Amino acid sequence: MSEADELIDRVLGAPRTMSSSEVAAGAGMSVEDATGYWRAMGFADVGESHAFTERDMAALQAVQRLVSTGVLQRSEAIEVVRSLGQSSARMAEWQTGTLARLLARQGEIPDENAMTHEHVAKVAELTAALLPSLEDMLTYAWRRQLAAAIQRSVDTAETEDAADAGLLCVGFADLVGFTRLTRRLPDERLADLVTAFEADSSDVVAATGARLIKTLGDEVMFVAEDPQHGADTAIELHLAHAQGEDVPQLRVGLSFGDVVTRMGDVYGSTVNLASRLTALARPGTTLADDGCAKELLGDPRFAVRALRPRPLRGLGLVRAWSVQRGR
Repeated sequence: MSEADELIDRVLGAPRTMSSSEVAAGAGMSVEDATGYWRAMGFADVGESHAFTERDMAALQAVQRLVSTGVLQRSEAIEVVRSLGQSSARMAEWQTGTLARLLARQGEIPDENAMTHEHVAKVAELTAALLPSLEDMLTYAWRRQLAAAIQRSVDTAETEDAADAGLLCVGFADLVGFTRLTRRLPDERLADLVTAFEADSSDVVAATGARLIKTLGDEVMFVAEDPQHGADTAIELHLAHAQGEDVPQLRVGLSFGDVVTRMGDVYGSTVNLASRLTALARPGTTLADDGCAKELLGDPRFAVRALRPRPLRGLGLVRAWSVQRGR
């Protein structure tokens, strides 16, 4: 067994000695079902190679128990597995990249973007050494996020009428002229800028009581329980990014209305309108729709001004409202 194989087995917590058919049989399911869960996690088909461990079988057994006892339908189990796979995939890439930069800064490896087999092994060794702490932090963060999600549901049930259920303020914020910036800045500086933009935006969204949905490099998407929190988040995002060197101005779009929530993301015409308003906004400004403006008008914390209606493809004539901090 190569050194790399030993490191991977160490990270997995057990040696890879089982094929897909063996794991499926041990879990009491068909190979097709086992392969479906494997793909939902985001992994390619591996045929009958010995790519699985006893822990893989135990995980499939846990899923099979939930389905066989009727706690989950198989489609729901696939959805749960896919959400775990997508979330943990990005987290794993993020963490290994962070550890590679740490080793590069310490002089252990020359450059995290051009590593030899020996350098990759050093990153893997550090990752394996930190596994207990990383695992504890993951469990802690996951439990905290579960508690926060339950608390949001409780708060919504207690404070909103049934007619208001599903209403959210959706916001998009993006960096103006980011494409031009990619041609001007060195790759390393550009990567630092995007990392800082995502980190600072995440902090602002959390601090204002909104919730980050996703980041897309030069864009962040968030939701708030009401337009007041959404507008406050937009204004604070402008302030947070106004002082950075080489950081272009933001433009923000807000829309308030019905949304559909699936796997931590939100969908619907409210989301589409917020995105369109973002593209329509000028650098350094925030545009909101009628739904937001209706809730913000009369609130002294915000200055809301109607703009002339503009045609938006697929949406017809839409009146946008400028939103600023009130005097």
